[in-house]
Amino acid sequence: MIYRLFATFFVFLLIPAAAAQVELRGTVTDAETGQAIIGATIVVSGSARGTAADLDGVFVLRVGSLPVDLRISSIGYQATDITVTTDDPLTIQLVAGIDLDELVVVGSKGQPRTVLTSMVPIDNINAAELSVSGQLTVDQMINFRVPSYNSSNQTISDATAHFDPSELRNMGPSRTLVLVNGKRKNQSALVYVNDTPGKGEVGVDMKSIPASAIERVEVLRDGASAIYGSDAIAGVVNIVLKERLTGEVSATTGVTIEGDGLFYAADANKGFAVGEGGILNVTGSFYHQDYTNRAGEPGRDDLFGVDGTNSWIQSNPDLGMMVGQPEYDKGSLTANYSMPTSGGEVYAFGGGTFRRGKSFALYRAPYWITDDFGLLTPSGEAYDGFQPTFETDILDAFGTVGTRQDIQGWNADVSVSGGTNSVDYTIGNSINVDLGASSPTEFDAGSYTFGNFLGNLDVSKTIDKLSVSVGSEARRESFDVKAGQEESYTGSGAQSFPGLQPGNALTENRTNIGVYASADYDATETFLVGGAARFENYSDFGSNLSWKVSARQLIGDNKGVVRASVNTGFRAPSLHQIYLSNIQTLVSGGTVSNQGTFNNVSDVITGLGVPRLDAETSFSVTAGLAYRLNDQLSVSADYYNISLNDRVLFTGEIGFDGDDTSTNPVEDVLVDFDVTSIKFFVNAMDTQTQGVDVVVNYVDVALGEAGTLDLIWASNYNDTQIQGQIAAPMVFADAGYDIFNRKEQSRVTTARPKIKSSVSARFNFGKVTGTLNNTYFGEVTWQHAVNPSLDQTFAGKVLTDVILGYDVTNQVSITATVNNLLNVYPDPIQTGGDVVTDLGGRFKWPWEVNQFGFNGTTFRFGVTVDFR
Repeated sequence: MIYRLFATFFVFLLIPAAAAQVELRGTVTDAETGQAIIGATIVVSGSARGTAADLDGVFVLRVGSLPVDLRISSIGYQATDITVTTDDPLTIQLVAGIDLDELVVVGSKGQPRTVLTSMVPIDNINAAELSVSGQLTVDQMINFRVPSYNSSNQTISDATAHFDPSELRNMGPSRTLVLVNGKRKNQSALVYVNDTPGKGEVGVDMKSIPASAIERVEVLRDGASAIYGSDAIAGVVNIVLKERLTGEVSATTGVTIEGDGLFYAADANKGFAVGEGGILNVTGSFYHQDYTNRAGEPGRDDLFGVDGTNSWIQSNPDLGMMVGQPEYDKGSLTANYSMPTSGGEVYAFGGGTFRRGKSFALYRAPYWITDDFGLLTPSGEAYDGFQPTFETDILDAFGTVGTRQDIQGWNADVSVSGGTNSVDYTIGNSINVDLGASSPTEFDAGSYTFGNFLGNLDVSKTIDKLSVSVGSEARRESFDVKAGQEESYTGSGAQSFPGLQPGNALTENRTNIGVYASADYDATETFLVGGAARFENYSDFGSNLSWKVSARQLIGDNKGVVRASVNTGFRAPSLHQIYLSNIQTLVSGGTVSNQGTFNNVSDVITGLGVPRLDAETSFSVTAGLAYRLNDQLSVSADYYNISLNDRVLFTGEIGFDGDDTSTNPVEDVLVDFDVTSIKFFVNAMDTQTQGVDVVVNYVDVALGEAGTLDLIWASNYNDTQIQGQIAAPMVFADAGYDIFNRKEQSRVTTARPKIKSSVSARFNFGKVTGTLNNTYFGEVTWQHAVNPSLDQTFAGKVLTDVILGYDVTNQVSITATVNNLLNVYPDPIQTGGDVVTDLGGRFKWPWEVNQFGFNGTTFRFGVTVDFR
């Protein structure tokens, strides 16, 4: 399916324009200093067609005909509108001063609106702002730029260590919708089933789009199911790809203060003129990352009850562990194409990313696995245990082809999109003990694949003061599970991860169709009101109707805005959550054993009285204001309250009840499948999430005659509470099981910081630029499953990043970055606590709750060459 999309993509490259096009070139500069304004947006008024200025403030934009109206804007400058009548080079000067009027597409299917005139809060982060975040990957760039967005590196978490769960408003990755150029991005094939933030959730693989391909990122901080459909409960992230003719090449390398975690990257982006007025922008990217190791050194093994007198432990006080970020190589190719026609344009975009990673499981000490049958120990050496590896091949590909046309005054957008994500597992440097000397040492453990294919029709028109949009989306999703090789699961299975079994293998799909209508009405020059409704019908669970009402009032001579929205939303349970089943080697009941995940439609789970999964529904309110006090100072504050009903849970471990005199139906399942505990998905909980986002900008502060300073403070307070009782199926309630214990509850309520805040100071001294970012990650709390005295709260910490840049020439610039300048780590896990969370002392730093990872200080150096 995805291959047909890419074939169609290249066919589009050959489509000739129906009319001659005009190429506009120009430069955007500061009216006072004459310095280039990097990332300034240049948009054809009343449309979504536009581009951005490069590192020299230069832009190229192709339009259908002249005259044409353009709107030019940039953060910290007042927007300006111009009418262009000739193709002579343009010199555009922007006056410094806060302007909230940056054009955004997300949040409306109709006429694009600005950050100020939108009825909901939106962050618009251009490529230049992403680069000064000091981070390398898109998820971390947003994490350090938008306080209500959280993402952190994971470790010793099977495939979760290769993805890093990301979310808005701490509501889980499943409830943040991700778009690319306004089109739905496919989710990953992975369910986060390990004990990390986001457990039980499904998200988009945010590592699949290289930052060098991105023009800007729009973050809608409001529910939007009435516009976009399922998943848009917490908000929407829209990634807009570059559409420019200029280009750049960059190279970056760095290492941690401990001397590990070496990484290097190379990126190339270039736009090409195609045919009469077409643009093809292509990005190639490569990234390599070594592992880091921050294992504890307990000098004993409480997990197996082995004390420090053991000779092997005396030689290996860290128990042989590798605890840190995984190693991986990643290659990406992304393209964005458009070709103007007499009545609009045809477009196509897409990309593919492949990465191969390796993380590490628990070291198999010789008192744990007593013999490797000579398979892993070099000849002539004494057996010393072995380190299994968890290796992944991850492929993510997506593509869209479509056309936008003006049909008798109506703007029509018709497109077809598709995407796929696959995760292939390999267990390396391991054995299947039950196979003895005939065991392989490397195992194909199976794979997961998720794909979607969708068609969209969106039609909009502005009639005087009324903007109307209607449309439809048809989507087909598929989930495929392939079993591993027989040796990976037979008997006790491969050490660290028994492979997926034939009983886990399946191919499932579903279809859904949605229709929506929305309208915005400018009742006066300052008051805007809007509404939207969307009906969805799914082939597997039924239908849903979502609605939204919103309004906006400009105040203070249009210097500010008061805005509010009320909406309902929904999230269809993912195919992964419905059909996932496997057996994992995890810590359960204070020891290492096999745990079984049974899918929601299996005879085992339905026989225990667990109902089929249904859709989650939400009701949310957002209200806020934004105000420009003067040309330099602005402030915005937005409150949100989201009630989520029938939240899909991934239960805690449900094992033997400790009563040896009798058995219950759950224990019968444990015995039949030779596992110590079972887990499954169920709609069982209601939650309420509320919080406040605050942003203050103080920009263009003069530093004598030499330069300027911008100061930005952004903060988020977020609180999630469980409402009412958790609904356990009768069989479990009668047997006294707590299907979602205190530890699992804390993963929903306290595993992410309630408070996250950043202060950024950016200075510009001509050829020299600098950024100082301080980000506060508030406290998080881990709760023990049953014993409150073992709970631990990890204190809030501040991470400091420093970025210095120097323009060697007009085309060459260098950047030096220090992330986590003060080498800050989270609080260590308390000793003498729960053996499950520190795995017998193997983990020194928290992983079940997570603020910002534990790599420490990282040094980075980069070179960028700009060309046209």
